Amino acid sequence: MNRFKTLLTATALASAAAATAQVIVTVDYRPPETVQRVAIPVNPAEQRLKVLIISGRNSYEHDWTGVNNMLRTLMHDSKRFDVRVTEDFDHGTLAMLKGYDVVLLNYSSRWNYADKEQKVWSDAAFQALYQYVREGGGLVAYHSSFTWGRDIPEYKRLIGAAMDPGSSRRAPPGAFPVRLTDRDHPVTRGMREFIWTYNDDMYTNMSFAPDAKIHVLATARDNAAAYDPKLTGPKYPAAAYTPEKLKAMKGIDADHPQVWTADYGKGRVFSITLGHDEVSLHFQPMQTLILRGTEWAATGAVTLPVLEEAKDYPTQP
Repeated sequence: MNRFKTLLTATALASAAAATAQVIVTVDYRPPETVQRVAIPVNPAEQRLKVLIISGRNSYEHDWTGVNNMLRTLMHDSKRFDVRVTEDFDHGTLAMLKGYDVVLLNYSSRWNYADKEQKVWSDAAFQALYQYVREGGGLVAYHSSFTWGRDIPEYKRLIGAAMDPGSSRRAPPGAFPVRLTDRDHPVTRGMREFIWTYNDDMYTNMSFAPDAKIHVLATARDNAAAYDPKLTGPKYPAAAYTPEKLKAMKGIDADHPQVWTADYGKGRVFSITLGHDEVSLHFQPMQTLILRGTEWAATGAVTLPVLEEAKDYPTQP
């Protein structure tokens, strides 16, 4: 009997100790919506910043129509933006673009970014976009915007960099930390140092335009350990990533820019390589970067708050 009481006492003490060590936090939370809403019109009296998403074509692995809808809904819900989407920018003009405070590019000219054949805008549309930004318009270059343009020097200079199938690559991890290297910039101020991505692309060895003046806000590390066949799956054949071949790969075990800003004439450019699909757009650190980056590109200032899950927090007990 005494042994039984002793056991009960020990169990109770252990439970109490465990309860003391484990802090249960209750937060105001509900799961993300899985059915996408259609953004409703905005009252013009609200005088929101006007955003034009240029889309209409993308590569086979991108749900660009779904992403456009999520971006539009995210921006509308912030109460800072009024968003339109065009899928026919081939007929774009400077007069059309000047009706907006900022343009967001969610476009890729190729079905597969290594394809030789591509569908690009008309020369007049390209020139309108360049002039719009050069004269002070804001630009957000989003994710697949970097999978083309390697053979269009001025477009590459506009967004800062492009993927080059000869040397660039998509690193294997679908979930990886992104480190904010400048936390004093208006876009990143108040954010925690590391953010996570899910089902996303880490672009490495991008070809940067030599005459683009880029200020890096965030990087990701391309770790050789991530190419272990047990982790990568069949998309990355083991024979192509032996230890010897990994050592010879350019940019392995190095940090690579993922988010940056640049000036283009009088305009501001916010470039974010992250945002592969609707999965990554459910997470507040990504949402914070997109919302605040778009506002900065449009105005040069940031008034939107850092969303709760992206906020900096004390790391000392």
